[in-house]
Amino acid sequence: MRMHNPPHPGEIIKSFCLEPLGVSITDAAKALGVSRKTLSAIINGRASISPEMAVRLSLAFSTSSESWLNQQSQYDLWHAEQSRNRLKVKRLAA
Repeated sequence: MRMHNPPHPGEIIKSFCLEPLGVSITDAAKALGVSRKTLSAIINGRASISPEMAVRLSLAFSTSSESWLNQQSQYDLWHAEQSRNRLKVKRLAA
């Protein structure tokens, strides 16, 4: 079942991982082994979570990498579905 307008995974990282721990983006980026710019782009919804980032997040926050990728997939699919009517696709049938 698809979620209605799911949040970007970056919002989840900020609200449920960083803020409760009182961890800054800079400190989290260092812990994850990525640049502050990379993590900031994810948290601000300008970048997606890659499989590698999903693994990094799973290690840092004791979560599953699949959960991070599923969140990203749900977010991406919901936004793609919003333009369904504008897509020019011809049905192929046998």
